[in-house]
Amino acid sequence: MQTSASRTTRVCVPVCEKNFSAFESACERAVELADIVELRLDCIDPHDLSRAVSHVTNFPRPIILTFRPAEEGGYRKLSREERRQFWTTQALRGKDVWWDVETDLVADVSPDWSRTIVSHHDFSGVPDLGLIYDQLAQTPARVVKIAVQANDIVDCIRVFKLVDRAIRESREIIAIAMGNAGIATRILGPSRGAFLTYGSLDEDSATAPGQVNARALRSLYNLDAINDETMICGLVGLPVMHSVSPHIHNAAFAREGVNGVYLPFEVSDIHSFIKRMVHPLTTEVNWKLRGLSITAPHKQTVMQHLDWIEPEAMEIGAVNTVVVEKDRLLGYNTDAAGFIAPLLKSIGSLRDKQVAIIGAGGAARAAVWALKREGAKVTLFVRDVSKSKVACEPLTSASFSGYDLVVNATPAAPATREQLQGAHWVYDLVYNPIETEFLREAREAGCATLGGLEMLVAQAKIQFELWTGKTASAAVMYDAAAAVLGK
Repeated sequence: MQTSASRTTRVCVPVCEKNFSAFESACERAVELADIVELRLDCIDPHDLSRAVSHVTNFPRPIILTFRPAEEGGYRKLSREERRQFWTTQALRGKDVWWDVETDLVADVSPDWSRTIVSHHDFSGVPDLGLIYDQLAQTPARVVKIAVQANDIVDCIRVFKLVDRAIRESREIIAIAMGNAGIATRILGPSRGAFLTYGSLDEDSATAPGQVNARALRSLYNLDAINDETMICGLVGLPVMHSVSPHIHNAAFAREGVNGVYLPFEVSDIHSFIKRMVHPLTTEVNWKLRGLSITAPHKQTVMQHLDWIEPEAMEIGAVNTVVVEKDRLLGYNTDAAGFIAPLLKSIGSLRDKQVAIIGAGGAARAAVWALKREGAKVTLFVRDVSKSKVACEPLTSASFSGYDLVVNATPAAPATREQLQGAHWVYDLVYNPIETEFLREAREAGCATLGGLEMLVAQAKIQFELWTGKTASAAVMYDAAAAVLGK
Protein backbone atom coordinates (compact mmCIF):
# COMPACT_ATOMS: atom_id res chain seq x y z
CA MET A 1 0.00 0.00 0.00
CA GLN A 2 0.94 3.64 -0.26
CA THR A 3 0.98 6.29 2.42
CA SER A 4 -1.81 8.85 2.31
CA ALA A 5 0.73 11.52 1.35
CA SER A 6 2.02 9.69 -1.72
CA ARG A 7 -1.12 8.38 -3.38
CA THR A 8 -4.03 9.72 -5.38
CA THR A 9 -7.42 8.11 -4.93
CA ARG A 10 -9.57 8.24 -8.04
CA VAL A 11 -13.12 6.94 -8.38
CA CYS A 12 -14.28 6.44 -11.94
CA VAL A 13 -18.06 6.33 -12.44
CA PRO A 14 -19.24 4.59 -15.63
CA VAL A 15 -22.18 5.97 -17.59
CA CYS A 16 -23.94 3.31 -19.63
CA GLU A 17 -27.30 4.30 -21.11
CA LYS A 18 -29.18 3.29 -24.27
CA ASN A 19 -30.72 6.64 -25.27
CA PHE A 20 -29.45 10.21 -25.20
CA SER A 21 -31.93 11.51 -22.63
CA ALA A 22 -30.89 8.89 -20.08
CA PHE A 23 -27.23 9.42 -21.01
CA GLU A 24 -27.49 13.17 -20.40
CA SER A 25 -29.14 12.64 -17.01
CA ALA A 26 -26.60 10.01 -15.95
CA CYS A 27 -23.72 12.30 -16.88
CA GLU A 28 -25.09 15.02 -14.61
CA ARG A 29 -25.35 12.59 -11.69
CA ALA A 30 -21.92 11.09 -12.34
CA VAL A 31 -20.24 14.50 -12.11
CA GLU A 32 -21.39 14.78 -8.49
CA LEU A 33 -19.69 11.50 -7.49
CA ALA A 34 -16.74 10.98 -9.80
CA ASP A 35 -13.15 12.06 -10.13
CA ILE A 36 -13.29 10.61 -13.65
CA VAL A 37 -16.38 9.65 -15.69
CA GLU A 38 -16.24 6.66 -18.02
CA LEU A 39 -18.54 7.02 -21.01
CA ARG A 40 -19.55 3.53 -22.10
CA LEU A 41 -20.39 4.50 -25.66
CA ASP A 42 -20.93 0.87 -26.64
CA CYS A 43 -24.14 1.08 -24.59
CA ILE A 44 -25.85 3.90 -26.47
CA ASP A 45 -28.05 3.49 -29.53
CA PRO A 46 -25.91 3.98 -32.67
CA HIS A 47 -28.25 6.79 -33.79
CA ASP A 48 -27.43 8.74 -30.61
CA LEU A 49 -23.69 8.11 -30.64
CA SER A 50 -22.61 11.34 -32.38
CA ARG A 51 -24.92 13.38 -30.18
CA ALA A 52 -23.51 11.77 -27.05
CA VAL A 53 -19.92 12.49 -28.14
CA SER A 54 -20.79 16.12 -28.87
CA HIS A 55 -22.51 16.46 -25.49
CA VAL A 56 -19.33 15.72 -23.54
CA THR A 57 -17.15 18.28 -25.30
CA ASN A 58 -15.75 20.49 -22.50
CA PHE A 59 -17.10 18.10 -19.86
CA PRO A 60 -16.61 19.32 -16.23
CA ARG A 61 -14.70 16.15 -15.26
CA PRO A 62 -11.97 14.16 -16.99
CA ILE A 63 -13.56 11.45 -19.10
CA ILE A 64 -12.63 7.97 -20.29
CA LEU A 65 -14.07 7.00 -23.66
CA THR A 66 -14.88 3.32 -24.01
CA PHE A 67 -16.26 1.58 -27.08
CA ARG A 68 -16.03 -2.02 -26.01
CA PRO A 69 -17.09 -5.09 -28.04
CA ALA A 70 -19.38 -7.72 -26.54
CA GLU A 71 -16.59 -10.29 -26.21
CA GLU A 72 -14.74 -7.90 -23.87
CA GLY A 73 -17.83 -7.10 -21.80
CA GLY A 74 -19.42 -4.52 -24.11
CA TYR A 75 -23.16 -4.13 -24.54
CA ARG A 76 -23.49 -4.80 -28.27
CA LYS A 77 -21.69 -6.55 -31.04
CA LEU A 78 -19.11 -4.33 -32.66
CA SER A 79 -16.95 -5.36 -35.57
CA ARG A 80 -13.28 -4.58 -35.48
CA GLU A 81 -13.79 -2.11 -38.33
CA GLU A 82 -16.61 -0.31 -36.49
CA ARG A 83 -14.36 0.12 -33.49
CA ARG A 84 -11.42 1.29 -35.58
CA GLN A 85 -13.63 3.83 -37.36
CA PHE A 86 -14.88 5.18 -34.03
CA TRP A 87 -11.40 5.74 -32.60
CA THR A 88 -10.00 7.26 -35.80
CA THR A 89 -12.93 9.48 -36.82
CA GLN A 90 -15.33 10.10 -33.90
CA ALA A 91 -13.49 9.91 -30.59
CA LEU A 92 -12.77 13.17 -28.81
CA ARG A 93 -9.23 14.24 -27.98
CA GLY A 94 -8.02 16.63 -25.34
CA LYS A 95 -6.05 17.01 -22.13
CA ASP A 96 -8.98 15.71 -20.04
CA VAL A 97 -9.97 12.91 -22.42
CA TRP A 98 -8.69 9.37 -21.93
CA TRP A 99 -9.11 6.49 -24.38
CA ASP A 100 -9.63 2.93 -23.13
CA VAL A 101 -8.60 0.75 -26.06
CA GLU A 102 -8.52 -3.04 -26.25
CA THR A 103 -5.21 -4.71 -27.09
CA ASP A 104 -6.25 -5.83 -30.56
CA LEU A 105 -6.69 -2.22 -31.74
CA VAL A 106 -3.52 -0.68 -30.33
CA ALA A 107 -1.61 -0.99 -33.62
CA ASP A 108 -4.46 0.57 -35.67
CA VAL A 109 -5.19 3.80 -33.79
CA SER A 110 -3.08 6.84 -32.98
CA PRO A 111 -4.17 8.16 -29.59
CA ASP A 112 -2.38 10.48 -27.22
CA TRP A 113 -0.50 7.69 -25.51
CA SER A 114 -0.09 9.78 -22.35
CA ARG A 115 -3.87 9.53 -21.93
CA THR A 116 -4.47 6.00 -23.13
CA ILE A 117 -5.50 2.90 -21.18
CA VAL A 118 -4.82 -0.41 -22.88
CA SER A 119 -7.15 -3.05 -21.48
CA HIS A 120 -7.86 -6.75 -21.24
CA HIS A 121 -11.00 -8.36 -19.77
CA ASP A 122 -11.69 -11.98 -18.89
CA PHE A 123 -15.14 -12.83 -17.54
CA SER A 124 -14.48 -16.55 -17.12
CA GLY A 125 -11.68 -16.62 -14.54
CA VAL A 126 -8.09 -15.64 -13.86
CA PRO A 127 -5.67 -16.44 -16.71
CA ASP A 128 -1.89 -15.95 -16.68
CA LEU A 129 -1.81 -12.35 -15.45
CA GLY A 130 1.94 -12.01 -15.83
CA LEU A 131 1.79 -12.96 -19.52
CA ILE A 132 -1.09 -10.56 -20.22
CA TYR A 133 0.62 -7.77 -18.31
CA ASP A 134 3.84 -8.29 -20.30
CA GLN A 135 1.89 -7.98 -23.57
CA LEU A 136 0.04 -4.84 -22.51
CA ALA A 137 3.11 -3.24 -20.93
CA GLN A 138 4.94 -3.42 -24.28
CA THR A 139 2.53 -0.85 -25.73
CA PRO A 140 3.11 2.92 -25.39
CA ALA A 141 -0.12 3.27 -23.35
CA ARG A 142 0.31 5.11 -20.06
CA VAL A 143 -2.00 2.79 -18.09
CA VAL A 144 -2.41 -0.98 -18.25
CA LYS A 145 -5.85 -2.30 -17.28
CA ILE A 146 -6.58 -5.95 -16.49
CA ALA A 147 -9.98 -7.05 -15.19
CA VAL A 148 -10.63 -10.74 -14.51
CA GLN A 149 -13.40 -12.77 -12.90
CA ALA A 150 -12.71 -13.93 -9.34
CA ASN A 151 -14.27 -17.35 -8.79
CA ASP A 152 -12.87 -17.50 -5.25
CA ILE A 153 -11.52 -14.85 -2.91
CA VAL A 154 -7.96 -16.22 -3.17
CA ASP A 155 -8.00 -15.01 -6.80
CA CYS A 156 -7.52 -11.54 -5.26
CA ILE A 157 -3.97 -12.54 -4.31
CA ARG A 158 -2.81 -12.64 -7.92
CA VAL A 159 -4.42 -9.27 -8.61
CA PHE A 160 -2.78 -7.67 -5.57
CA LYS A 161 0.59 -9.11 -6.60
CA LEU A 162 0.13 -7.74 -10.11
CA VAL A 163 -0.42 -4.24 -8.71
CA ASP A 164 2.67 -4.65 -6.54
CA ARG A 165 4.73 -5.64 -9.59
CA ALA A 166 3.50 -2.71 -11.68
CA ILE A 167 4.31 -0.25 -8.91
CA ARG A 168 7.82 -1.68 -8.57
CA GLU A 169 8.27 -1.24 -12.32
CA SER A 170 6.85 2.32 -12.22
CA ARG A 171 3.98 1.31 -14.48
CA GLU A 172 0.50 2.71 -13.88
CA ILE A 173 -2.12 -0.01 -13.59
CA ILE A 174 -5.80 -0.71 -13.06
CA ALA A 175 -6.19 -4.29 -11.82
CA ILE A 176 -9.55 -5.62 -10.69
CA ALA A 177 -10.95 -8.99 -9.68
CA MET A 178 -14.59 -8.85 -10.76
CA GLY A 179 -17.45 -10.53 -8.90
CA ASN A 180 -18.39 -10.54 -5.22
CA ALA A 181 -15.28 -12.55 -4.32
CA GLY A 182 -13.10 -9.77 -5.75
CA ILE A 183 -14.55 -6.74 -4.00
CA ALA A 184 -11.45 -6.31 -1.84
CA THR A 185 -9.43 -5.42 -4.96
CA ARG A 186 -11.88 -2.61 -5.77
CA ILE A 187 -11.82 -1.10 -2.28
CA LEU A 188 -8.15 -1.62 -1.45
CA GLY A 189 -6.75 -1.14 -4.96
CA PRO A 190 -6.09 2.63 -4.83
CA SER A 191 -4.31 2.37 -1.47
CA ARG A 192 -2.00 -0.24 -2.97
CA GLY A 193 -1.18 1.97 -5.95
CA ALA A 194 -3.86 1.24 -8.56
CA PHE A 195 -4.52 4.17 -10.89
CA LEU A 196 -8.25 4.18 -10.14
CA THR A 197 -11.20 2.11 -9.03
CA TYR A 198 -14.68 1.99 -10.52
CA GLY A 199 -17.89 2.84 -8.68
CA SER A 200 -21.39 2.57 -10.08
CA LEU A 201 -23.91 5.41 -10.12
CA ASP A 202 -26.29 3.35 -7.99
CA GLU A 203 -27.04 -0.25 -7.03
CA ASP A 204 -28.78 -1.00 -10.34
CA SER A 205 -26.29 0.50 -12.80
CA ALA A 206 -23.11 -1.53 -12.26
CA THR A 207 -21.27 -2.15 -15.54
CA ALA A 208 -19.27 -5.15 -14.27
CA PRO A 209 -19.83 -7.91 -11.68
CA GLY A 210 -19.08 -6.82 -8.12
CA GLN A 211 -18.86 -3.11 -8.91
CA VAL A 212 -19.48 -1.13 -5.71
CA ASN A 213 -21.71 1.94 -5.53
CA ALA A 214 -19.52 5.04 -5.91
CA ARG A 215 -21.11 6.82 -2.98
CA ALA A 216 -20.56 3.75 -0.76
CA LEU A 217 -16.88 3.64 -1.70
CA ARG A 218 -16.37 6.95 0.04
CA SER A 219 -19.16 7.15 2.63
CA LEU A 220 -19.22 3.51 3.75
CA TYR A 221 -15.66 2.31 3.11
CA ASN A 222 -13.95 5.71 3.56
CA LEU A 223 -11.86 5.00 0.46
CA ASP A 224 -9.82 8.21 0.59
CA ALA A 225 -8.51 7.47 4.10
CA ILE A 226 -7.29 3.90 3.47
CA ASN A 227 -3.50 3.67 3.54
CA ASP A 228 -0.70 1.29 4.48
CA GLU A 229 -1.53 1.68 8.19
CA THR A 230 -5.23 0.90 7.83
CA MET A 231 -6.47 -2.01 9.94
CA ILE A 232 -8.42 -4.49 7.82
CA CYS A 233 -11.39 -6.41 9.22
CA GLY A 234 -14.18 -8.20 7.43
CA LEU A 235 -17.14 -10.56 7.27
CA VAL A 236 -16.37 -14.10 6.09
CA GLY A 237 -19.24 -16.18 4.74
CA LEU A 238 -21.18 -17.33 1.70
CA PRO A 239 -23.12 -15.24 0.83
CA VAL A 240 -22.24 -11.95 2.59
CA MET A 241 -23.29 -9.11 0.28
CA HIS A 242 -26.67 -8.76 1.97
CA SER A 243 -25.12 -8.09 5.37
CA VAL A 244 -25.28 -4.72 7.14
CA SER A 245 -22.16 -5.56 9.20
CA PRO A 246 -19.93 -3.28 7.04
CA HIS A 247 -22.25 -0.38 7.88
CA ILE A 248 -22.14 -1.23 11.59
CA HIS A 249 -18.38 -1.60 11.93
CA ASN A 250 -17.31 1.17 9.57
CA ALA A 251 -19.60 3.59 11.41
CA ALA A 252 -17.94 2.55 14.67
CA PHE A 253 -14.46 2.97 13.18
CA ALA A 254 -15.37 6.50 12.11
CA ARG A 255 -16.97 7.40 15.47
CA GLU A 256 -14.00 6.13 17.49
CA GLY A 257 -11.36 7.59 15.19
CA VAL A 258 -9.93 4.19 14.24
CA ASN A 259 -7.98 3.95 10.97
CA GLY A 260 -9.79 0.81 9.93
CA VAL A 261 -12.04 -0.57 7.23
CA TYR A 262 -14.45 -3.51 7.37
CA LEU A 263 -15.06 -5.40 4.12
CA PRO A 264 -17.31 -8.21 2.88
CA PHE A 265 -15.25 -11.34 2.15
CA GLU A 266 -17.25 -13.85 0.11
CA VAL A 267 -15.44 -17.11 0.84
CA SER A 268 -16.29 -20.52 -0.56
CA ASP A 269 -13.07 -22.34 0.43
CA ILE A 270 -12.36 -21.34 4.04
CA HIS A 271 -9.24 -23.53 4.17
CA SER A 272 -7.46 -21.75 1.31
CA PHE A 273 -8.61 -18.36 2.53
CA ILE A 274 -7.23 -18.82 6.05
CA LYS A 275 -3.95 -20.29 4.83
CA ARG A 276 -3.25 -17.91 1.96
CA MET A 277 -4.80 -14.64 3.11
CA VAL A 278 -5.29 -14.71 6.90
CA HIS A 279 -2.79 -16.65 9.00
CA PRO A 280 0.26 -14.46 9.70
CA LEU A 281 2.68 -17.35 9.16
CA THR A 282 1.37 -18.34 5.70
CA THR A 283 -0.44 -15.30 4.24
CA GLU A 284 0.51 -14.19 0.74
CA VAL A 285 -1.04 -10.74 1.12
CA ASN A 286 0.76 -7.75 2.58
CA TRP A 287 -2.00 -6.11 4.61
CA LYS A 288 -2.74 -5.26 8.24
CA LEU A 289 -5.48 -7.83 8.75
CA ARG A 290 -6.73 -7.64 12.33
CA GLY A 291 -10.07 -9.38 12.67
CA LEU A 292 -12.83 -11.38 11.05
CA SER A 293 -16.51 -11.95 11.67
CA ILE A 294 -17.39 -15.52 10.71
CA THR A 295 -20.87 -16.39 9.50
CA ALA A 296 -22.54 -19.33 7.75
CA PRO A 297 -21.36 -21.78 6.58
CA HIS A 298 -17.93 -21.43 8.22
CA LYS A 299 -18.51 -21.09 11.99
CA GLN A 300 -17.54 -24.68 12.75
CA THR A 301 -15.03 -25.31 9.96
CA VAL A 302 -12.88 -22.30 10.81
CA MET A 303 -12.11 -23.74 14.24
CA GLN A 304 -9.59 -26.26 12.89
CA HIS A 305 -7.40 -23.40 11.61
CA LEU A 306 -7.16 -21.43 14.86
CA ASP A 307 -4.25 -21.42 17.30
CA TRP A 308 -6.40 -20.75 20.37
CA ILE A 309 -10.13 -20.84 21.06
CA GLU A 310 -11.81 -19.42 24.16
CA PRO A 311 -13.46 -22.07 26.39
CA GLU A 312 -16.97 -20.68 25.80
CA ALA A 313 -16.62 -21.01 22.04
CA MET A 314 -15.29 -24.56 22.46
CA GLU A 315 -18.34 -25.48 24.54
CA ILE A 316 -20.72 -23.92 22.02
CA GLY A 317 -18.89 -25.59 19.14
CA ALA A 318 -18.77 -22.51 16.94
CA VAL A 319 -16.55 -19.46 16.39
CA ASN A 320 -17.93 -16.24 14.95
CA THR A 321 -14.97 -13.94 15.70
CA VAL A 322 -11.28 -14.22 14.83
CA VAL A 323 -8.56 -11.92 16.13
CA VAL A 324 -5.15 -11.81 14.43
CA GLU A 325 -2.69 -11.42 17.30
CA LYS A 326 0.97 -11.34 16.24
CA ASP A 327 1.59 -14.79 14.70
CA ARG A 328 -1.59 -16.42 16.00
CA LEU A 329 -5.28 -16.64 15.22
CA LEU A 330 -7.56 -16.43 18.25
CA GLY A 331 -11.18 -17.61 18.16
CA TYR A 332 -14.17 -16.29 20.10
CA ASN A 333 -17.94 -16.60 20.10
CA THR A 334 -19.74 -13.28 20.60
CA ASP A 335 -23.08 -14.65 19.39
CA ALA A 336 -23.99 -16.04 22.82
CA ALA A 337 -23.31 -12.80 24.68
CA GLY A 338 -24.91 -10.79 21.87
CA PHE A 339 -27.98 -12.99 22.02
CA ILE A 340 -28.47 -12.78 25.77
CA ALA A 341 -27.78 -9.06 26.33
CA PRO A 342 -31.04 -7.75 24.77
CA LEU A 343 -33.02 -10.40 26.70
CA LEU A 344 -31.58 -9.42 30.06
CA LYS A 345 -32.29 -5.77 29.26
CA SER A 346 -35.91 -6.44 28.19
CA ILE A 347 -36.98 -9.37 30.37
CA GLY A 348 -34.57 -9.39 33.28
CA SER A 349 -33.62 -12.66 34.94
CA LEU A 350 -34.10 -15.78 32.82
CA ARG A 351 -33.74 -18.25 35.66
CA ASP A 352 -36.37 -21.02 35.46
CA LYS A 353 -37.99 -19.35 32.43
CA GLN A 354 -39.54 -21.76 29.94
CA VAL A 355 -37.90 -21.09 26.57
CA ALA A 356 -38.64 -22.62 23.16
CA ILE A 357 -35.98 -22.36 20.46
CA ILE A 358 -36.94 -23.01 16.86
CA GLY A 359 -33.98 -24.36 14.90
CA ALA A 360 -30.88 -26.45 15.60
CA GLY A 361 -28.09 -24.70 13.66
CA GLY A 362 -25.17 -22.53 14.78
CA ALA A 363 -27.34 -19.66 16.00
CA ALA A 364 -29.55 -22.03 17.97
CA ARG A 365 -26.48 -23.69 19.49
CA ALA A 366 -25.18 -20.38 20.84
CA ALA A 367 -28.64 -19.43 22.11
CA VAL A 368 -29.09 -22.74 23.98
CA TRP A 369 -25.69 -22.39 25.62
CA ALA A 370 -26.37 -18.81 26.73
CA LEU A 371 -29.86 -19.55 28.04
CA LYS A 372 -28.79 -22.59 30.04
CA ARG A 373 -25.98 -20.58 31.60
CA GLU A 374 -28.65 -18.11 32.76
CA GLY A 375 -30.68 -20.94 34.30
CA ALA A 376 -33.47 -21.10 31.71
CA LYS A 377 -35.27 -24.34 30.80
CA VAL A 378 -34.86 -24.84 27.05
CA THR A 379 -36.76 -26.97 24.55
CA LEU A 380 -35.71 -27.24 20.90
CA PHE A 381 -38.26 -27.41 18.08
CA VAL A 382 -37.40 -28.42 14.48
CA ARG A 383 -39.33 -29.25 11.34
CA ASP A 384 -37.76 -32.67 10.83
CA VAL A 385 -36.99 -34.44 14.10
CA SER A 386 -35.40 -37.38 12.26
CA LYS A 387 -32.57 -35.15 11.00
CA SER A 388 -31.73 -33.61 14.35
CA LYS A 389 -28.66 -34.78 16.30
CA VAL A 390 -30.04 -33.45 19.60
CA ALA A 391 -33.26 -33.99 21.55
CA CYS A 392 -36.05 -31.85 20.13
CA GLU A 393 -39.78 -31.59 19.47
CA PRO A 394 -41.65 -31.44 16.12
CA LEU A 395 -42.43 -27.86 15.08
CA THR A 396 -45.50 -28.55 12.95
CA SER A 397 -47.66 -29.71 15.85
CA ALA A 398 -46.20 -27.34 18.46
CA SER A 399 -48.14 -24.91 20.61
CA PHE A 400 -46.11 -22.29 22.44
CA SER A 401 -48.81 -21.32 24.90
CA GLY A 402 -47.31 -20.96 28.35
CA TYR A 403 -43.73 -20.35 27.18
CA ASP A 404 -42.03 -17.30 28.63
CA LEU A 405 -39.93 -16.90 25.50
CA VAL A 406 -39.96 -18.25 21.93
CA VAL A 407 -36.79 -17.77 19.88
CA ASN A 408 -36.62 -18.12 16.11
CA ALA A 409 -33.11 -19.23 15.13
CA THR A 410 -33.98 -20.04 11.50
CA PRO A 411 -34.02 -17.78 8.39
CA ALA A 412 -37.77 -18.32 7.90
CA ALA A 413 -41.04 -17.46 9.64
CA PRO A 414 -41.51 -20.89 11.23
CA ALA A 415 -44.65 -20.49 13.35
CA THR A 416 -48.12 -19.01 12.97
CA ARG A 417 -49.96 -16.61 15.26
CA GLU A 418 -52.15 -19.54 16.37
CA GLN A 419 -49.07 -21.45 17.54
CA LEU A 420 -47.69 -18.36 19.29
CA GLN A 421 -50.93 -17.60 21.13
CA GLY A 422 -50.27 -17.56 24.85
CA ALA A 423 -46.48 -17.04 24.64
CA HIS A 424 -45.18 -14.01 26.50
CA TRP A 425 -42.05 -12.89 24.57
CA VAL A 426 -41.01 -13.70 20.98
CA TYR A 427 -37.43 -13.09 19.81
CA ASP A 428 -36.58 -13.30 16.09
CA LEU A 429 -32.85 -13.52 15.35
CA VAL A 430 -33.49 -12.48 11.74
CA TYR A 431 -32.70 -8.76 11.40
CA ASN A 432 -33.48 -8.08 7.74
CA PRO A 433 -36.15 -6.86 7.47
CA ILE A 434 -36.41 -5.30 10.91
CA GLU A 435 -40.15 -6.06 10.93
CA THR A 436 -40.23 -9.77 9.98
CA GLU A 437 -43.31 -11.81 9.21
CA PHE A 438 -42.62 -13.86 12.34
CA LEU A 439 -42.66 -10.72 14.52
CA ARG A 440 -45.91 -9.57 12.90
CA GLU A 441 -47.51 -12.94 13.65
CA ALA A 442 -46.28 -12.69 17.24
CA ARG A 443 -47.71 -9.20 17.76
CA GLU A 444 -51.06 -10.26 16.36
CA ALA A 445 -50.96 -13.15 18.83
CA GLY A 446 -50.50 -10.63 21.64
CA CYS A 447 -46.82 -11.34 22.34
CA ALA A 448 -44.14 -8.84 23.29
CA THR A 449 -41.38 -8.90 20.64
CA LEU A 450 -37.67 -8.44 20.22
CA GLY A 451 -35.90 -8.17 16.84
CA GLY A 452 -32.61 -9.60 15.62
CA LEU A 453 -30.94 -6.25 15.03
CA GLU A 454 -30.43 -5.86 18.78
CA MET A 455 -28.48 -9.13 18.84
CA LEU A 456 -26.48 -8.24 15.73
CA VAL A 457 -25.38 -4.96 17.28
CA ALA A 458 -24.64 -6.47 20.68
CA GLN A 459 -22.36 -9.17 19.28
CA ALA A 460 -20.72 -6.71 16.86
CA LYS A 461 -19.95 -4.34 19.75
CA ILE A 462 -17.97 -7.11 21.47
CA GLN A 463 -16.14 -7.93 18.23
CA PHE A 464 -15.16 -4.30 17.78
CA GLU A 465 -13.73 -4.19 21.29
CA LEU A 466 -11.74 -7.41 20.73
CA TRP A 467 -10.17 -5.98 17.56
CA THR A 468 -9.52 -2.41 18.69
CA GLY A 469 -9.44 -2.33 22.48
CA LYS A 470 -11.94 0.54 22.28
CA THR A 471 -15.56 0.68 23.44
CA ALA A 472 -17.98 1.13 20.58
CA SER A 473 -21.27 3.04 20.77
CA ALA A 474 -24.18 0.61 20.45
CA ALA A 475 -26.40 3.52 19.39
CA VAL A 476 -24.09 4.47 16.52
CA MET A 477 -23.94 0.85 15.36
CA TYR A 478 -27.71 0.40 15.60
CA ASP A 479 -28.48 3.63 13.76
CA ALA A 480 -26.07 2.72 10.95
CA ALA A 481 -27.78 -0.62 10.41
CA ALA A 482 -31.31 0.72 10.80
CA ALA A 483 -30.64 3.42 8.20
CA VAL A 484 -29.77 0.75 5.64
CA LEU A 485 -32.69 -1.48 6.58
CA GLY A 486 -35.10 1.41 6.13
CA LYS A 487 -36.28 2.08 9.65
